[in-house]
Amino acid sequence: MNFPTAYSEILQRIQHLDPIRYGETRNYLSGDVSYLSPYISRGVISTKMVLEAMLAKGFQLEEIESLAKELCWRDYFQRVAQVKDVQEDLKFPQRDVLHDEIPSNIVSAETGIHGIDQAIRDLYTHGYMHNHARMYTASVVCNVAKSRWKLPSKWMYYHLLDGDFASNACSWQWVAGSNSSKKYYANQENINRYMSTQQHGTFMDRSYESFESMSVPKELSTTQGTSFPVKLPSQRTLNVNNNVPTYVYTYYNMDPTWYQGIDGNRILLLEPSFFEQYPVSDNCLDFLLKLGANIPGIQVYVGSFDELVTDYGLSNCVFKEHPLTKHFQGISESRDWICPEVTGYYPSFFAYWKQVKKQLTSKLPTV
Repeated sequence: MNFPTAYSEILQRIQHLDPIRYGETRNYLSGDVSYLSPYISRGVISTKMVLEAMLAKGFQLEEIESLAKELCWRDYFQRVAQVKDVQEDLKFPQRDVLHDEIPSNIVSAETGIHGIDQAIRDLYTHGYMHNHARMYTASVVCNVAKSRWKLPSKWMYYHLLDGDFASNACSWQWVAGSNSSKKYYANQENINRYMSTQQHGTFMDRSYESFESMSVPKELSTTQGTSFPVKLPSQRTLNVNNNVPTYVYTYYNMDPTWYQGIDGNRILLLEPSFFEQYPVSDNCLDFLLKLGANIPGIQVYVGSFDELVTDYGLSNCVFKEHPLTKHFQGISESRDWICPEVTGYYPSFFAYWKQVKKQLTSKLPTV
C-alpha cells in the first residue's frame, strides 16, 4: 500500500483503474479498490475527473454504476455539508450512549478482532483504512462500546490521508444511527467474510438480533480521551507580487491544474484555527506538503486568511468554495462536481443519486 505524490503517477493510477473489477470486489479488503481517495480529498483530482476518465475509455454508465455511486457518495456528503452542520447529529440523537470517549483497545489496536486490529495498525502506518474496515470499526466503537461518535471520528480523521470532514462525520453518523433510521452492525461472520479472517468465539461472534441488548464487552470497557497534536511548518517570509492574482490553496484544494501556467501568487494557507478544529497527523501534513511539489512556485503561509491578506496587502484572492473556507474574502470558485446541476440538501443518498443518474443519462444518450 503506497500513495505516490507525483501528479504523473496519480494520473497513471486513474488510468489503471478497472471499474468493473472494482464493482465486483470493492467490499473485500483484498479487493481491487482504487486508492484514489487521498487525492480526491486533497483536491488534487476530482470525482468528476475519475468518472469522466472511465467513460472516456468506452465504459457505459450502467457497467460502472458501482464506481459512479461511490464517487457520488463523496459529492453527496459535500452537498450535505454545504447546508448542514455535520459535526452535530444530523437526523436523530445518537441512542444508548454511555460516554464521550474511545475504547483504549481501539486506540492500541488490541480489541482481539484480528481484522479490525490489523486495519487500525495499517491506518497508523499508511494513513489508510478500507471503507468496510471503517464501518466495522465505527460500529464496534459506537454500537458495541456505546461511545458517542464525535471523538472517535476525530481520531480516525486525524490519521487518514484521505480525511474528509464531511464524508468522515456523515459516515460515522450513519453507522451510529444519528444519520440513518437504524444502527449498522456487522457480526464476526461478516467480518470474516470480507476481511479474510477465520475467527470464532469473539464478542462479535453472535446473531444480529442480540446486538441491541448486549452489554459492553470487557475488551471495550476501558475508555480514554485522546489528544491530537498538530505540528505546522514554521512561518517563512513570502515573495508576493501585488500586481497579479493570489491563488489560495488549502488542505482541501491542491489542484495542480488550477490556473496552470497563469501568472499569480500561489499560496498554501495553513490556518492554525482550522487544524485546531480538524487536527491531522504528521503523516497527513507531510503528504499535503509533498503534493505541493506538483504546483510550481507554491509558498506556504501559516496563519489566518485575514493575517495573510493584511501581512501582504492582498486585494485579489481567488479560492475554491468549501464549507470550511466561508470566511475567505475574494473570488470564490466552484469545485468540480459530477453533476453541478444537482444542488441543495437531499435527505438520503438514493434521492440524490436518482437526480444525478437522471442528469448523467441525459448527457450520455448511448447509455
